[in-house]
Amino acid sequence: MPDAIAEVLTRSVLQVFNEADADRRAELIAATYAPDVVFHDPEGTVTGRDAFAAKIGELLAGTGGLPFDLRRPVQVSVGLGVASWRLGPAGQPPVATGTDVALVRDGLITAMWTLLEP
Repeated sequence: MPDAIAEVLTRSVLQVFNEADADRRAELIAATYAPDVVFHDPEGTVTGRDAFAAKIGELLAGTGGLPFDLRRPVQVSVGLGVASWRLGPAGQPPVATGTDVALVRDGLITAMWTLLEP
């Protein structure tokens, strides 16, 4: 179970949040998040895969194509994963950093909170 949690959070950061193609991103979201996923960030809360996909699409439109990457391996507890990430070109200071805290059930993220660092 810990490996599955680490895998799903790693896929979230490295694949879902980096996928520019909306159709491919929808496939990744279906493989990563529960149909009724609840996503919280400083801008608010969205529920469901479609609303989450729209949120990510808006986010990616504002990042200028900069990639998300993990800052360290995903931390795992029972049903919970924590992924610390950075946004920016490799080898350069990040534009943004943050942490995703996710509840995982049956191999899918059911709820996720994104915390941005100052």
